[in-house]
Amino acid sequence: MPEKKKFETALQRLEEIVQQLEGGEINLDDMLKVYEEGTGLIKFCLEKLDDAENKIKVLTGQNKNDFKLEKFDDEG
Repeated sequence: MPEKKKFETALQRLEEIVQQLEGGEINLDDMLKVYEEGTGLIKFCLEKLDDAENKIKVLTGQNKNDFKLEKFDDEG
């Protein structure tokens, strides 16, 4: 894949890899190659999702330091 990947492109490629692996028509060497590619894509997608979550927290003013515990009133 190109150096600058997009989340959607990576996700689409992951779907293709899953179909290849589930199809059972791929030899062991190729299976290991696409599996390795898939694990890299998963890592990339998780990093992108973490980045997006952090940006949303910044934009909405949420911060880990703003975490507050409140008493839960279950009688109401």
